[in-house]
Amino acid sequence: MKKPDKNKAGIFAEHAIKKTSIDGLLIIERPIFKDGRGFFKEIFRLDALEEQIGKKFHFKQANHTFSKPGVIRGLHAEGWNKIIAPLNGKVFIAIVDIRPESKNFAKIETLTVDEKNPRALYIPKGLANSFCVLGNKPVDYIYLVDAYYDGSDTTAIAWDDPDLNINWPIKNPVISERDRNNPTMREKFPGKYKKK
Repeated sequence: MKKPDKNKAGIFAEHAIKKTSIDGLLIIERPIFKDGRGFFKEIFRLDALEEQIGKKFHFKQANHTFSKPGVIRGLHAEGWNKIIAPLNGKVFIAIVDIRPESKNFAKIETLTVDEKNPRALYIPKGLANSFCVLGNKPVDYIYLVDAYYDGSDTTAIAWDDPDLNINWPIKNPVISERDRNNPTMREKFPGKYKKK
């Protein structure tokens, strides 16, 4: 694969895509360039991302969610690799590795993204992600995926799973009926847990 040209890709060629403790999960830093008109920021650069993941990312579909303050969505793992980017407001994001064969199984990464600290994430297939909206502003959240959605290859996990014990920085969240009924990790992957 051709390496990105630093002169063209700028800081995105080397410094702005960071690995995490979960294999394949990447954080994409998104510096803001401001002037009197407003600002400019890149969401990601495809050449730099493909250099990091070692393969082509064949973008197929773009999705947009709008979430009000206090909303938690997830945990959801669909049958695709995806790039997610909150565009405004403030969100707490939680990512869980639910790949049964992974050495990182049940490992959690969390981070906060806001307008002062903009980031995008590359989330490979097999990781479940969730986010909650913090503060009093709604959040627009886009994600770019490499497969078309048909609902047949989706896994969901309880946002309040006691084994994961995610420290959500919010009280009395707004949860959909579907997400309230998601199974726990023990229910979904009984062979990976000892009986209590």
